[in-house]
Amino acid sequence: MVFPITIILLALLFDFYNGMNDAANSIATVVSTRVLTPFHAVLWATFFNFVAAFVFGTAVAKTIGAGLVDASVIDYQVIFSALIGAIVLTSVCTHFGLPISVSHAIIGGLVGAALIKVGPASIIFSGFIKVVIFIFIAPVMGYVISYFFSIVILWIVRNKSPRTVDKYFRKLQLVSAALFSLSHGSNDAQKTMGIITMVLILMAAGGDPSLVGKSFNVPFWVVITSHSVIAFGTMVGGWKVIKTLGMRMTKLSPFGGFSAETSAGMTIVLATLFGIPVSTTHTITGAITGVGAIKGFSAVRWGVARNILWAWVLTIPLSGFISGLMYWIAVTFVQ
Repeated sequence: MVFPITIILLALLFDFYNGMNDAANSIATVVSTRVLTPFHAVLWATFFNFVAAFVFGTAVAKTIGAGLVDASVIDYQVIFSALIGAIVLTSVCTHFGLPISVSHAIIGGLVGAALIKVGPASIIFSGFIKVVIFIFIAPVMGYVISYFFSIVILWIVRNKSPRTVDKYFRKLQLVSAALFSLSHGSNDAQKTMGIITMVLILMAAGGDPSLVGKSFNVPFWVVITSHSVIAFGTMVGGWKVIKTLGMRMTKLSPFGGFSAETSAGMTIVLATLFGIPVSTTHTITGAITGVGAIKGFSAVRWGVARNILWAWVLTIPLSGFISGLMYWIAVTFVQ
């Protein structure tokens, strides 16, 4: 009984780091444009992260819990190892100000532990390939949508004075920041829901993993708890990550912040409705880059973007390696 409870607590710690690293996704643009102070921006994002619990379903949680790894492989050691891999990588990247996909960290953790336990036969490749494809599709969608969305908005306000445009978009950015925080909470909190629900099913089945794939209903208390913890992580905030994403990538105006947040928010909501655990980090980074490219490619600091890209590429393999190593240690220690 102690081990399952420990795993649930680790899942909530992962959820906290998720909110902390991904706080940059929710508030970097609204802070960099000085529409809100960092403190007020965090409170704004925290509120909508939590409200998302009452808006969206749990399709992403089901993908995490029963759509990536063969259910018969999932046991306490696999979940424990996956969480350790995800937490270690996320905490290190947050410390160094790198905005990574926490979603892909937990996915890499699950896959890494399952590979060590059984091998490639344990992976549901249809679900895994869908996630990998969206590593590339999400930032491209964010970039393309924000680029053309910005062109359309610029055409609409072409006859307005810069002061008037700035005034209106400072107010509109509150709406776009709320949309993005809502989409962020809806997609990201569900990763933790999926993990905790797996543990609860294993507990009910006496550790037998055969029921994980047959019945996967997320209890409401898990939904509320996951959203509360990710909101708290957002409140604490990963300030180094916020600086990297909101101030070093490109210089944003309220108009640019509105375009980036709205475009990224629409992309993530669409993915959430289809049950795809998309990276909010990838999406908002692509959207910010698209807005910057409107002013010319020189307006984007591509060196910073390159470092972020390397962090994206290495997230799944590194978390998988740490998780696989942890699984081997855990199993050896138990035996």
